[in-house]
Amino acid sequence: MNLIPFCRRSERHGAPDWPRGCGIEARQVCASYGDTRVLDDVTACFAQGGVTSLIGPNGAGKSTLLGVMSRLQPADSGTVFVDGQDVGANGGRELARRLAVLRQDNAVAIRLTVRELVSFGRFPHNGGRPQPGDAVHIDDALAAMELGEFADRHLDELSGGQRQRAHIAMVLAQDTDYILLDEPLNNLDLRHATAIMRLLYRTASERGKTIVLVIHDINIAAAYSDRIIAMKDGAIVADGTPAQIMRTDVLRRVCEMEMQVAEVAGRYVALYFDGEDELSGLGERATAA
Repeated sequence: MNLIPFCRRSERHGAPDWPRGCGIEARQVCASYGDTRVLDDVTACFAQGGVTSLIGPNGAGKSTLLGVMSRLQPADSGTVFVDGQDVGANGGRELARRLAVLRQDNAVAIRLTVRELVSFGRFPHNGGRPQPGDAVHIDDALAAMELGEFADRHLDELSGGQRQRAHIAMVLAQDTDYILLDEPLNNLDLRHATAIMRLLYRTASERGKTIVLVIHDINIAAAYSDRIIAMKDGAIVADGTPAQIMRTDVLRRVCEMEMQVAEVAGRYVALYFDGEDELSGLGERATAA
């Protein structure tokens, strides 16, 4: 494992390439909870295709931005456009045919099978009256999340990772170009978290979807994202490829702690330590062992 000189990144990877225009565009968005400003004049462009991860400390405004983009939460000011159309001017059902969202709290109060849950994703298209073409989308979503063998099991018979994949499959069955996921890895172990990210990355690549997710693990974000947007105090403080964000100076500004960054097997990895003394002590303990 080698620590790398980050001045070389721009030479190797180049600047972000977003020439295709904005699929989702937020313009000067502000939002508050009571007297607390949560989003402060946020402007961002989410190009069509690929995986974009929103990172940053708690309270940075990541989930609020997703909520405003999906019209689940009102903005104090500013505008969000999806494919050039103001989401505030579109009907909810029309927006739901373009953009799907999975919130953090996705508990289900009734006992459902996986297939029944996933079928709810077709509601914006069929209004609750199943259509002949729905089964294809449901089966495709189950296959994308590798849930075919669990389709007829009840949700309470699955592991936490399998249930989370089922909820993501429901969003995929909605068959939208844009998918917003608010902390889809929450409470998952490392194996399930990385499995879901691999499936999401593959889905974006093979199906041409635009996936935007809130995530706290910057190493997983760097490994499975095409782009990372870092937020802090309601504003965007960094925006670029994993190579451009996984820098000691950028991570210090976002996370307010010292990190070493290494390149391992072609991927960038941040080492979570709180200062040089702790790093030094770790080396001494490893030598003694």
